[in-house]
Amino acid sequence: MLEHINPAGMHSNPVYSQVVVMPAGARTVVVGGQNAVAADGTIVGIGDIGQQAAKAIDNLLTCLAAAGTTIENLVKISIYVVGDADLRPAFGAWMAQWGTRPNPPAVSMIRVVGLGRPEFLIEIDAMAVIP
Repeated sequence: MLEHINPAGMHSNPVYSQVVVMPAGARTVVVGGQNAVAADGTIVGIGDIGQQAAKAIDNLLTCLAAAGTTIENLVKISIYVVGDADLRPAFGAWMAQWGTRPNPPAVSMIRVVGLGRPEFLIEIDAMAVIP
């Protein structure tokens, strides 16, 4: 079971945890950067960070399922966003999947100059455990 810690004296936010402790012996899953790429290789939502975030999250969830785990077992996600893109649509896509679950993962959001293809606006990588 993951232990989520939000230390006293630090900002507490319902969308991320400050610290997540993995149990001893937990099998770790590392998911490489997921973009808005459909199964046929096309890019979903060109120019729309909300649509791209939704597809990247769907791809992340597909990877987690293939490894035998779920969104609830995420330990850490890193979100890479190009330039000064408005994060609100991407945040909405995340919340549509996360909902009102307690104990969100630790989150880092990094603004970058560009990603693997110029059409990509967002990329998400993650670490999870297999329960």
